Amino acid sequence: MNIASIEQIVPELRAALIGRRLGKIFPLSRHSMAIDFRLADSLYLFISVESANPRIYLVRRRVRDIERSSTNPTAFIMQLKKRFAGAGVVEVEQIPNERGLDIRLAGRNELGKEFSAGLVAQLTGKSANLFLVDADRRIVGSLRETRGDGQQVGDVYSLPPRPTATVTRMSEITVTANQTLSEALDAADLEKRSEAEFRSAASSARAKIMREIAKHEKLRSKLLSDLGSHGDADGWKRLGDLILANVATAKRSGSKVLVIDYFEEATPTIEIEIDENDSLTATAEKFFKRYTKARNARDEIAKRIDVIERELRTARDHLDTIDKAIEARDIDALTEGIVPQQTAGSKKIREKISATSAAAREFISSDGFEILVGKRAKDNDQLTFKIAKSLDTWMHAADYPGSHVVIRNRDKKEIPVTTLLEAAQLAAFYSQGKAQPKAAVHYTLKKFVNKPRGAAPGLVSLASFKTLLVEPAVPEGITRRQP
Repeated sequence: MNIASIEQIVPELRAALIGRRLGKIFPLSRHSMAIDFRLADSLYLFISVESANPRIYLVRRRVRDIERSSTNPTAFIMQLKKRFAGAGVVEVEQIPNERGLDIRLAGRNELGKEFSAGLVAQLTGKSANLFLVDADRRIVGSLRETRGDGQQVGDVYSLPPRPTATVTRMSEITVTANQTLSEALDAADLEKRSEAEFRSAASSARAKIMREIAKHEKLRSKLLSDLGSHGDADGWKRLGDLILANVATAKRSGSKVLVIDYFEEATPTIEIEIDENDSLTATAEKFFKRYTKARNARDEIAKRIDVIERELRTARDHLDTIDKAIEARDIDALTEGIVPQQTAGSKKIREKISATSAAAREFISSDGFEILVGKRAKDNDQLTFKIAKSLDTWMHAADYPGSHVVIRNRDKKEIPVTTLLEAAQLAAFYSQGKAQPKAAVHYTLKKFVNKPRGAAPGLVSLASFKTLLVEPAVPEGITRRQP
């Protein structure tokens, strides 16, 4: 975050946090955390002092999702809990013209004595850090170990010297209508993480198939080298035949023998290298053994090279498919190992339609969008993680077990509000909250839906979501597609 973004976020944080008491603290990574200030709408204060992207804003998360994402508490987290237990926020301020934010808290300690302290978020790139300071602004703890005046435990806190380069005050975040700055920052961060995951998946998928191709090419080269070391099988046989045909007339001279080449029309005399200690018959036998060995090697190596050539063609086709998936930004094809055929055959299309019909009820919204509703828990997993694509819209009743709902978005268009409401009504209707007059439904893009390790069928976690309140029903404006 730059100075302008921090200036913009301060009023939002001040309005949300002042008067709120500090609750649970969830460590999300070594240098990031979410703090529960008991805010409405499942909001938490998110702080990250990762040097590559330090930031602070409000995030909306379900408590079970944020608990699932939590790591073991660090010594700093334990110190923060101990010192600030029950403390309330009295002020949120930006350090003037700097990339720093000061959250001041006050409360009573275990002895009932009043205290005041602060939490300073230093969002300064490589020197980013989170400090606990006392009433005199003296540092009592830090999330990261930093050096320099005003940066170590016991020092009176002060920001590190600013680099001589000009600091831009332009905000890097665009906030759309009906969106808070925190929501915009969170969405931008999730988009960055999604992009990083895509790049990682693309690089991993491509590197894997390139290693496969290199391995096959190396093996083929080695086989060709082995084949060459055995020599020409027909040539060895020809030499053996010539030695036997010239046993009576051959002229020897040390390690050479002169024979008539009966295989040539002009029957020239040629010279053959031999072992001077071997008889001509023994020499011919050696040539025949070389012939047999070279012939067998030629046949066997030819078979193995044929297999390798087929595997190379398959691998190169796979590489082409991966490149097309990267170009289409289809992370599902990269992470789930899906390798589409080069041409969309009717058999594959029928298989996909069959798989979709088996796992989900199919509807068409009044705006013409396809809506899929999972049937059972295992079908929910199939629908969400095998059928749905990254930019499809995903829904589920907020407080009740029920079906996953997916709005297909093959053309990457903006989903109309009417379709969103119709899909939300279906999500509420196909849940255990269908008898309620109103039900809350969470919705998000499928790329923000994750499957926790070891979780039961149908159970997911959401990195980000919004909520609609609707009447559970099958809307009149939609049509159901018959299987």
